[in-house]
Amino acid sequence: MKKGLDLEDILTDQVIEEDFLEVPLVDKVFRVLFYLFLILVAVILIQFGNLGIGQHKFFQKRAFSNMTYIKVQPAPRGVIFDRFGNSLVSNEPAFNVFLVPRELPNDFEGRRAAIKEITEILEIDEAIINTKLAQKDWSLSDKLFLTDDLTQDQLVFLSSKKTPGLSIEESFKRFHAKPFVFSHLIGYTGLVNDEDISKNSNLTIADVVGRSGLESYYDNYLRGENGEEISFRDAKGRVKEERQARLSKEGRGLETFIDAELQEYFYKSFKETLNSLGRDIGVGLAFNPQNGEVLALIGIPSFDSLKIYQFLNNPNKPLFNRAVNGLYNPGSTIKPLVAAGALVDGIIDPKKQIFSAGFIEIPNPYNPDQPSRFLDWKPHGWVDVRSALAKSSNVYFYEIGGGFKDQKGLGISGLKDWWQKFGLNKKTGIDLPGEETGFLPDPEWKKTLTKEPWRIGDTYNVSIGQGDLLITPIELLNYISAIANGGKLYQLRIVRSILDADNKESELWNKPVVLSDLSGILVDKLGEVQRGMRDAVFEAYGTAHLLNDLPVAVAAKTGTTQIQNNEKTNAFFVGYAPYENPEIAILVLIENSREGSLNTVPVARDVFMWYYNNRLKFKK
Repeated sequence: MKKGLDLEDILTDQVIEEDFLEVPLVDKVFRVLFYLFLILVAVILIQFGNLGIGQHKFFQKRAFSNMTYIKVQPAPRGVIFDRFGNSLVSNEPAFNVFLVPRELPNDFEGRRAAIKEITEILEIDEAIINTKLAQKDWSLSDKLFLTDDLTQDQLVFLSSKKTPGLSIEESFKRFHAKPFVFSHLIGYTGLVNDEDISKNSNLTIADVVGRSGLESYYDNYLRGENGEEISFRDAKGRVKEERQARLSKEGRGLETFIDAELQEYFYKSFKETLNSLGRDIGVGLAFNPQNGEVLALIGIPSFDSLKIYQFLNNPNKPLFNRAVNGLYNPGSTIKPLVAAGALVDGIIDPKKQIFSAGFIEIPNPYNPDQPSRFLDWKPHGWVDVRSALAKSSNVYFYEIGGGFKDQKGLGISGLKDWWQKFGLNKKTGIDLPGEETGFLPDPEWKKTLTKEPWRIGDTYNVSIGQGDLLITPIELLNYISAIANGGKLYQLRIVRSILDADNKESELWNKPVVLSDLSGILVDKLGEVQRGMRDAVFEAYGTAHLLNDLPVAVAAKTGTTQIQNNEKTNAFFVGYAPYENPEIAILVLIENSREGSLNTVPVARDVFMWYYNNRLKFKK
């Protein structure tokens, strides 16, 4: 039988329930809720700060761009002139094409169709554009550069057709007066990218900057200030007002020391010689040894500054400026330096003769029956310092460089000391980007690298410009210029002055800068070296005797270096004229020359002859 609930049971249960409801909450619950509240508030404040401060410029820019459209009025870059006022590069009208995503249709299919139409007109791979759209940092700009290489048909078609999302803006292209001839000297330009803008907030997506050569080194002067025209729009995108926000300002020009006619002739003669030899790579330089002025700087292969993309993957690296950035064994062209050091340090008397049988042999302590043999390029018989330079005797320089029997040598420490005196481990200061410096080996370096000791054979090799000694072509010709002028190493200079808006000189940089003056220590010893280089031309046995019938007296040194396990030969010529009062020093370098230095001398002859006929003759 079910027992019913009485009043007492009900009241008892009610008391128990009321007691249960009145139990207080634990403090830990309140603390958790409090901390959660604080975290929520902190997140909200951080987000407000991020939007209002951290990304303020971005959203301000986005909001501004939604109500305006900024049309850039490009500024022409400054013109570059040679020493006689001839322009080397000019500005020609061009057009840049941009994709502006906010101007595309709002629906997915419409945007896709518009992009497809744009790619077909411009003949650009659609996948490339989509990749660029995905990777672009839109906080830096609101449009994507597509091309600056429009054909006339494309320009006419796009100008007559309203394509959503496509913007065509006026611009300028740099045209070289002589394509390829001045490429490594002048360099090339390109539109800025996101990386450029992130480094320099003053740049815009429509700016053009220098990428190499003088265009890069003097970009801050050459690059003008773009103008801006702003179109204000209503919510429906209709233009309500147009306003000129800023006028464009042309960049400043450069006046250089370059002799454009000399460079053009040098390039043409050199290129023809290389073509006849079936060779592709060479460097040509011309300096004024009395002040460091650069008269010509040539690199072959060269490139078309308007079609850089065609040269990026060329195995001969036409964009690489070998004159400034290339490192080479100097070969026998180092011998005038070694001779000067040996004479000053008393290692050799100018009249002392050394016999060259075509080689010298050094005992081999590990295998006495197989001595180490170091070859001359031919037997020269008895030679002193002058004839050794003229004939380019290796044996003579082995002995005064490393010593042999009773003949003392400079040794590697002495050689390195003189390399450094002539600046082979320092930059020449030339006003081109990325200048390299020579590498001067020594025993400590070799032991660290190979765990092997420095041996006499290493000293012999570097004494004739082989082994691990590496220098740049401009370092080589600069040291030869110091031999020519009596011992002064000058800073190399291409630009003479910065021009103002009227192409008048406003900043003169034409004062020579002496990097090092060795004339005091070379004093009466340098004449023997100079006469040895003169004998290389004047004497029938000289390696540059082909130049002897020139109407101007030339001093010279030739050299060859074996590379790639003696499979290839680089050929050098360095020389200066007039001998008594030099006004020009030149270098000719041919990579992988067929007949060594014999191939460089005809180029040098052509250049010296031209310079005499067109420059020196009129000074008499």
